[in-house]
Amino acid sequence: MASKPGILTEWPWTRLGSFKYLVLAPFVGHSIYSFFSQGDILYIIILPLLLSRMIHNQTWISLSRYRTAKGNKLIVDKSIEFDQVDRERNWDDHIIFSGLLYYSGYLKMEQVHHWPLWRTDGIILTALIHIGPVEFLYYWFHRALHHHFLYSRYHSHHHSSIVTEPNSAVIHPFAEVVAYYVLFTIPAFVTEFTGTTSIASFVVYTIYIDFMNNLGHCNFELVPKWIFSMFPPLKYLMYTPSYHSLHHTQFRTNYSLFMPMYDYIYGTMDKSSDTLYEKSIERKAEVPDVVHLTHLTTPQSIYHLRLGFASLASKPHDTSKWYLWLMWPITLWSIMITWIYGHTFVIERNLFKDLKLQTWAIPKFRIQYSRQWQRESINNLIEEAIMEADLKGIKVLSLGLLNQDEKLNGNGEVYIRKHPQLKVKVVDGSSLVVAVILNSIPKGTSQVVLQWRSLSKVAYSIALALCQKGIQVITLDEQEYERFKAKFTPDAATNLVLSRGACVSKTWLVDDGLSEDEQLKALEGTSFIPYSPFPPRKARKDCFYFNTPAMIFPKHLQNVDSCENWLPRRVMSAWRIAGILHAFEGWKEHECEELSMQRILDEIHCDQRLK
Repeated sequence: MASKPGILTEWPWTRLGSFKYLVLAPFVGHSIYSFFSQGDILYIIILPLLLSRMIHNQTWISLSRYRTAKGNKLIVDKSIEFDQVDRERNWDDHIIFSGLLYYSGYLKMEQVHHWPLWRTDGIILTALIHIGPVEFLYYWFHRALHHHFLYSRYHSHHHSSIVTEPNSAVIHPFAEVVAYYVLFTIPAFVTEFTGTTSIASFVVYTIYIDFMNNLGHCNFELVPKWIFSMFPPLKYLMYTPSYHSLHHTQFRTNYSLFMPMYDYIYGTMDKSSDTLYEKSIERKAEVPDVVHLTHLTTPQSIYHLRLGFASLASKPHDTSKWYLWLMWPITLWSIMITWIYGHTFVIERNLFKDLKLQTWAIPKFRIQYSRQWQRESINNLIEEAIMEADLKGIKVLSLGLLNQDEKLNGNGEVYIRKHPQLKVKVVDGSSLVVAVILNSIPKGTSQVVLQWRSLSKVAYSIALALCQKGIQVITLDEQEYERFKAKFTPDAATNLVLSRGACVSKTWLVDDGLSEDEQLKALEGTSFIPYSPFPPRKARKDCFYFNTPAMIFPKHLQNVDSCENWLPRRVMSAWRIAGILHAFEGWKEHECEELSMQRILDEIHCDQRLK
């Protein structure tokens, strides 16, 4: 919102929330009816045109987030936070508005029904009108928007985003967008008046505006030098991402729409434009200090990635949105891509004090980790990521989710034994996970229920630590009880209890295999505290379900604009924090071996220093 919101700031359908697309429903329904009853093809094509604009914009958003996460050719190296994501959540409002204009224009203007597919003279005239009146009027209108009266009431909302993303291009108050559309319809009215309009000139001009808008706000430089070398005058007819980024950082320069010539004519071209372009185009990909290696979870998790839908990525991935089910064709296509694309990819880039952090994802879904025939392929991908990190000089690589599964690779120990000369330190995060779980148990607790599907080192370490502290550990299964008892010392085993009846403890430590039947054995008000990377399914409304082992971000962590899977904002999994902690403390060993109580205590004390 602008600092002093003016009239017509809010979009008319804002109060409809996610149901705002219903304003187009009558037109879509009518166009479908007209197509089947009258064969009106042009009318029904409007909806695919709007959808193509959304796909075009989303492609730019995903590409921009991927490239800026890698860091090569980056322009503005500053943070994006949740407040910017929330402010730019309504980037699709301008497409709804354009849809209303398209449908209304088609119904009110009979001549539109008879537009030819192509007219060369109309396309040339559209280009000339844009270069002349549109760019000229926009330049002076834009300068007027920077006057304190209009700026405080309208344009300051757009300039709240100093570090831009493609969706920043269309984040304006409603009245401002109306003014822009008046400018952009000038070519259409002129060609209509001269009888030279065509479907091609209208569609191509729309694509041009969307393309240049996204280009100017993507925050990475992608316009190659050779284009300007081959045709030097192009620098006056086409801006670059770095050129427009200066307008967002300097505010009083580079006002032009897409063509910098008016900035040159009127002396408002930023003198550092060429220097910033050269610096950005030559910038190399960033080499991080710490990498967290994660993977995809559900098929729909692609939309919750930071490279997917920004609005979904900024919220916990706990429930599936209804409209994602309509996108199953795209979801299936993405699944096929992950099967074909056999390499990790960068999804996030952060900064913690002097440590550079990245998150890499393996293109495999959770269900694939449970398939025996997929394990070799997955282990190869993890190994390749570790070797790539080692080659790049990365200090620490932490294994997230199922990448550190004991059955898959022995918590990463397989790679350490295979490559004993590794310089990158591989961390499975188990010590910090155990420390977080121990700190999550309410003070004064005398007994806890421990449930597990396999005797993992995390479950064993939690049970041993609790028994040594004099807290009773209750198991529900006789086989579980015998396996634990066989590994414990006689003193510790005295606090291990097998329960065959109702459990009086209201503190349960569970993994993601917790069944509904097991949950029904718990008392009302029981707290289920998971120690596994994935949360259990919730079957009780009268009980409390904790998050998987996690901690609130240290205040020094920057460039955070997405949630980690199902965790709330500014909360990070213990496995991921363990890698940061490992590098921060400068520990020189891997963390894939059996846990010691001393190491767990070290993790607890070092965590306080992170804050």
